[in-house]
Amino acid sequence: MTDRQIIKRLLALLIPFWRGILMAVVLSFLTIGSSMALMGTSAWLIAKAALHPSIAELNLAIVGVRFFGIARGLLRYIERLTSHQVTFRLLKNLRVWFYEQLEPLAPARLMVHRSGDLLARISHDIDTLQNFYLRVIAPPLVAIGITLTMLSFTGWLSPILALITLFFLILGGGVLPMIAWLSGRKTGQAVIQTRADLNIELLDGVQGMAELLVFGQAQSHFAKIQAINRDYLRHQHGLAQRSILQSASGNFWVWVSIGVLLWAAIPRIDGIMLAPLALVTMACYEAFLPLGTAFQNLGGSIEAGRRLMTLVEENSPSTPSQAVLIPPHYDLTFENVSFQYSPDDPPVLNHFNLTIPQGAHLTLAGPSGIGKSTLINLLVRFWDYQGGEIKFGGYSLRDYAPETLRDLIAVVPQNPHLFNATIRENLLLARPSATDEQLESAAKIAGLDALIATFPDGLDTWVGELGLRLSAGERQRVAIARAILKDAPILILDEATANLDRVSQQSVLKTLQTEMQGRTVIFITHESPKGDLPNSICVLR
Repeated sequence: MTDRQIIKRLLALLIPFWRGILMAVVLSFLTIGSSMALMGTSAWLIAKAALHPSIAELNLAIVGVRFFGIARGLLRYIERLTSHQVTFRLLKNLRVWFYEQLEPLAPARLMVHRSGDLLARISHDIDTLQNFYLRVIAPPLVAIGITLTMLSFTGWLSPILALITLFFLILGGGVLPMIAWLSGRKTGQAVIQTRADLNIELLDGVQGMAELLVFGQAQSHFAKIQAINRDYLRHQHGLAQRSILQSASGNFWVWVSIGVLLWAAIPRIDGIMLAPLALVTMACYEAFLPLGTAFQNLGGSIEAGRRLMTLVEENSPSTPSQAVLIPPHYDLTFENVSFQYSPDDPPVLNHFNLTIPQGAHLTLAGPSGIGKSTLINLLVRFWDYQGGEIKFGGYSLRDYAPETLRDLIAVVPQNPHLFNATIRENLLLARPSATDEQLESAAKIAGLDALIATFPDGLDTWVGELGLRLSAGERQRVAIARAILKDAPILILDEATANLDRVSQQSVLKTLQTEMQGRTVIFITHESPKGDLPNSICVLR
């Protein structure tokens, strides 16, 4: 996506907040206008008072100084409150929007992305966009209003002064920020990308610490993190140097413009107005000096926006526009189904045919990579097949909303994910309203009851991060109990007993066959069919 497309997409997200943004712009304009009026009025008051006029001639200016002094502080407080409130509300909506766009892509389409990179996009990239909304959108609008105000003031004094003012404001408010943007564009993008790389390596290091220590690669990985961190600091240092240079050149430009204006104004205006002209000019640059830093960071904001937009634009399964469809029965039929993950990849399924009647217990056996797990991803609509047809209850799978299918299908993966919570909370994911009796019944079917009985806290035992306080076989039992508790008409077990010993495996499978009578059960395994599996077997080759 081009920079222009990214900016248009980011601006489109502002539409629901246009009233708040307009209010923040108006308040910022009034704040800087009050500052200009305060400086101009106080300068005129001092210059006029030096001539010892009647106090009556100074009363209005004295009141003006008091008024604009109070107004400036009050308006600045309200403006900051409004602008930050709008920005935080917008970032909140942006996070919700990003999650809503990301959810249909999970988990199948996110498998190609590393966890650290996803974490960086969700947290840091979205936070980076606050600079775009807070410092890039509103300040140019305020600067335009201040420019018109300043031109009106200097034009009232002298048309020549108005032209000189316009020249300096265009260069200070347009050309210099543009130079800052172009000079810091690649560095800002590099900061975003390097930060993401650093997050990736840090997360990989934490998750794989045991393996790094066992194989003696901890120092090597640490050196890699240090190298990326040095690059990150170098890019940040480059931005800081540009920011310092931008600030110095901006302040230098202020004093140059004031000097030129005074030089041109001395023969043209009343001497009392020289001080107000100088101080009003200095005050008006409050609207222009932040533009350099803001546009310098624009490259980073655009890169952050690109990383978000390119991720959510990945193809997700289509959603039917019609009303929610409920299947009249649960027969599954694969008719010449073909599927490949990308146009450049070989087909995983090629004219695949299979019929699974409601209530059947079926074993799908075959070597790894043959497409067994792909069938699950197609059934729950993590992916959409390209050829043929899958029918569920006599209707095309595409006629169902993904949520409807996932309510009717329970899946036990080979490597189940357990949340850092209790056994009870992990089980309740399947049915939040389940009673203790239902939890215990599901645990018994999965052979988890004996394990729970050994824990002092029973179902309230904490499983730890990723369930690592439990063994691999125990995690699989929790996942099986969770799937049973869901009470779905179709249960799929993808190598769900691979981490159990042979005796436990046979016990669990026999119990499942007995308890799941009348429901469709699909066992997926890469092993050769054994006697402990259902008699109905489909061998994939």
